[in-house]
Amino acid sequence: MHFVDAKGILSAKNGMNIYRGCTHGCIYCDSRSRCYQINHDFEDIEVKQNAPELLERALRSKRKKCMIGTGAMCDPYMHCEEQLEMTRKCLALIDHYEFGLAIQTKSDRILRDLDLLKSINQKAKCVVQMTLTTYDEALCRKIEPGVCTTKRRYEVLKILHENGIPTVVWMSPILPFINDTKENLDGILEYCIRAGVYGIICFGIGMTLREGNREYFYRALDHHFPGMKERYQRRYGYAYEAASDNNKPLMKRFHELCGRHHIVSDMDKVFSYLHEFPESAGYEQMRLFGEE
Repeated sequence: MHFVDAKGILSAKNGMNIYRGCTHGCIYCDSRSRCYQINHDFEDIEVKQNAPELLERALRSKRKKCMIGTGAMCDPYMHCEEQLEMTRKCLALIDHYEFGLAIQTKSDRILRDLDLLKSINQKAKCVVQMTLTTYDEALCRKIEPGVCTTKRRYEVLKILHENGIPTVVWMSPILPFINDTKENLDGILEYCIRAGVYGIICFGIGMTLREGNREYFYRALDHHFPGMKERYQRRYGYAYEAASDNNKPLMKRFHELCGRHHIVSDMDKVFSYLHEFPESAGYEQMRLFGEE
C-alpha cells in the first residue's frame, strides 16, 4: 500500500476511484489490463489520501445534485478500507451534501456503512451494486479467492433490500468452460429473485481478455484448472472477447427468467436508473428560476 495526492477525484461522469489496484485476487479481473495504466504492482494499493478533501471541494462547487458513482474500476471495500475508512469518509460527504450514490462492490464490508447508505437513500438515492458470477461456493473460492463468496453477497443484498436500499447485480464475467452453465445461471438468478434486486447487468455469457489480465488469468488457469489455458488458446487465440458457445441459449433463459420475476434486464434501463437523480422540490424550484 502506498499513498498519493491526487489532482482530482471525480470524472466527467461523476465517477470516482478512491483506490487503484485490488487485493481480492479475482482471476479474471479486467482492471489488471495495461490500458488502465496502473503502473505499480496491482496488489500494492494506491490510496488517494486527499480523496475526501477533493470530493468535498467538488460537491460544494456543483450547481446541480447528481449521482456519484464508485467501485466500477477498483473495489471501495478492499481489506485496507477496514483501517483507512476512506470510503466511509467519502460516503459521509455525499450524505452531508445530499447527493446520490451508486456504489459497486463484492465485499460484505459494505454493511459497516449501512447507516450512511440508508441516510443517503432517504435524502436522495442510494443504489448498491454487487457482482455475482459463480453460484458454486467451492468454485467461487477459486475464482474470487480474496473476498466473501456469492452466498454471503446474496445475504448482503437481502439485508440491503430489507432496509429499503435498491440493488443491482453485475452478472459478469461468466467464464467459458468453467461456469457458463444453466445450473450456474439458475443459481445466481434464484439469489437475485430472493433478494429482490431491481435489475441485472449482463453483457453476455463470456469474458474479455486483454494484455495484462490475460497473462494473470492464464497463470490462474494453470494453477486451478490444468489444461484449461490451452483450451482457451485454441478457442480464442488473442481475441479481446471470449464469448461462450452457450451464450445464445443462456441469454435467452436469462431474459425469460428476469421478465417472469420482474427484474430489469435491459442494460440501458439499468444504467439509466443508476444515473438518474431524483430531483428534490428545492431543485425543481431552482430550475423554475432558470438556475442549472
